[in-house]
Amino acid sequence: MTDAKPKIAEDAVLKMRGIRKAFPGVVALDEVDFQLHRGEVHALLGENGAGKSTLIKILTGAYIRDAGEILLDNESVALNGPADSQAMGISCVYQEFDLVPHLSVAQNIFLGKEPERFWGVIDGRELRARARKLLQDLGIDLNPDFPVRTLSVAQQQMVEVAKAIAVQARILIMDEPTSALTHGEARELFAAIRRLRNRGTGIIYITHKLEELFEIADSYTVLRDGRLVGSGRVSDVSVRELIRLMVDRDIQDHFPRAAPSPGEELLRVEKFSRQNHFEDVTFTLRRGEILGLAGLLGAGRTALARSLFGADPFDSGRILVRGGQVAIRSPGAAIRRGMGFLTEDRKGQGLILILSVLSNISLPSLTRLSRLGVVDGAAEKSMAERFIRELRIKTPGSGQKALYLSGGHQQKVVLSKWLAREAEILIFDEPTRGIDVASKVEIYQFMNRLTEQGAGILMISSEMPEVLGMSDRVVVMHQGRIRAELNAKETSQEAILRAALGELP
Repeated sequence: MTDAKPKIAEDAVLKMRGIRKAFPGVVALDEVDFQLHRGEVHALLGENGAGKSTLIKILTGAYIRDAGEILLDNESVALNGPADSQAMGISCVYQEFDLVPHLSVAQNIFLGKEPERFWGVIDGRELRARARKLLQDLGIDLNPDFPVRTLSVAQQQMVEVAKAIAVQARILIMDEPTSALTHGEARELFAAIRRLRNRGTGIIYITHKLEELFEIADSYTVLRDGRLVGSGRVSDVSVRELIRLMVDRDIQDHFPRAAPSPGEELLRVEKFSRQNHFEDVTFTLRRGEILGLAGLLGAGRTALARSLFGADPFDSGRILVRGGQVAIRSPGAAIRRGMGFLTEDRKGQGLILILSVLSNISLPSLTRLSRLGVVDGAAEKSMAERFIRELRIKTPGSGQKALYLSGGHQQKVVLSKWLAREAEILIFDEPTRGIDVASKVEIYQFMNRLTEQGAGILMISSEMPEVLGMSDRVVVMHQGRIRAELNAKETSQEAILRAALGELP
C-alpha cells in the first residue's frame, strides 16, 4: 500500500486536488485528492457514506465543490453543471439505469444527439448505422432496432455503456456496474471495459465487490468518512488490507452465520403458480432458518416473492402460515399475517424517499403506535431512534429525509421497519446489493439475531458466496420451477449453478 496522499502525476488525464464539500451537519469530503490516467481502470472504494458519491457528483457537475481544484489534461476547469461535465468528455453509467424503455437501442444511445437530415428531421438510417458501429467497436452483440424494454438487465447495462461512450467520453465513471448481473454477464461487461481501456479511456470503477478489482482494476483509492486513507496499485494490495482501510478494523468473517436451530414450520407454499412467471413451486420455511432462494436473472425468484407478499396476484396454489391456510391478496394482508418484505428496489418500493427516517421506520407499525387514530409521537420517535442506534444508521437525526442517506443506510432503514413490526416471516430480496462490506456484515448479524429470536428468512441472492455463507438450505429455481433443494453446508457454487442452468443433479 502507498501513503494516503498520492503523488500527483503530470500525465494524469484527471487531477482532483484538495476537494472539500460540506452539507448541513456533515463534512462529506475533506481535502481529498484523486487522479486518473488514460487507459486506466481506477477503483474508487469505501463504505456507504464514505464520500464516493459526493466526489463523483462533483466530477459530473451535480454538486459544486466548496474548495479544491479540478484539472483535465493539466488545465484547471470549472464544472458548474452536468452540461459542463459532459462537454468536457466526462460520462457516468449509474447503478439505476437512465433509459427510455419504449425507444430502440439506437434511439437511446443517441437521445438528444440524433443525426439530422434537414430542418430537424432525424436521419434514421444514419442513426442506426452509427449505433451499429459503436456497438461493434465495443464488442456488444445487440440489434440497434430492438426496443430497450425487451432487453435483459445485462443488455441494458451495455446500452448504458454505449450511450456514455457516444459522447466521445475520455473519462467514464461506472457505479456498481455488476450489481444486477450474473457471473457470465459480468465477464461480458469486463470484456467491453478492457476494450475501452485499450482505446485510452480512463475509467473510474465504483464497486463493493472487492474480488472484482483483481480482475478488472489497475489502481485503487479508498475513502473513509470523507477523507482519503489509501491509494496504490491493485497488484500491491490484498482484499483484507482493503477492508481494513475501508472500515478501520479487520473483518475476519464475512459471513457470520450462527449455527441454525430450526423449529416449527412457519411458512408452507404448495403448488404455487402464476402464468409466465413461476409454476408448481413448493417449499417450507421453519423458525430459526434462513432459506436461500438461488437462480439466474429471470428465473422467477422476485416474481415469486412479490406474489407471496401479495404485491402481485397468483393463479393457483396454497400458502400456509403457522399451519393454517391463508388468503394473501395484498401487502396489508401479508403484514397482518406477520410477514415483511425487504424489496430488491429499496428506493422505488422499499422507502418513501421524501419522508424522514422516522416516518419510514414507523410506517408499518402506525396502528400499534396509535390510539383512537392519533399517533403517539413520543413512542414513534423513541422506536425510530432505538433502531437508528442499534443498526448504526448514519444520519444527523431521525428527522432526516431518507433521500439523503447512502445506499447501505437506506437498506438499514428498510430492515428497521420490519424489525419494528416484529415480523416473523421475512422475505429478503438481494438484501446486500450495492452496499459495503461492513454494512453487509452488520445486516448478516441482524439476520442471525432475527433467526435466534424465532423468525424465518427467505433470502433471494444472486451472490453465490452469500447464498452459501448465510443459508441453511438452498432452493434453486430455473425457468420458474424449483430445480433443486440443497443443504448449504454440503453443497458448492458449482452445484447451485448447474441447477440454476437447468442441469439435473
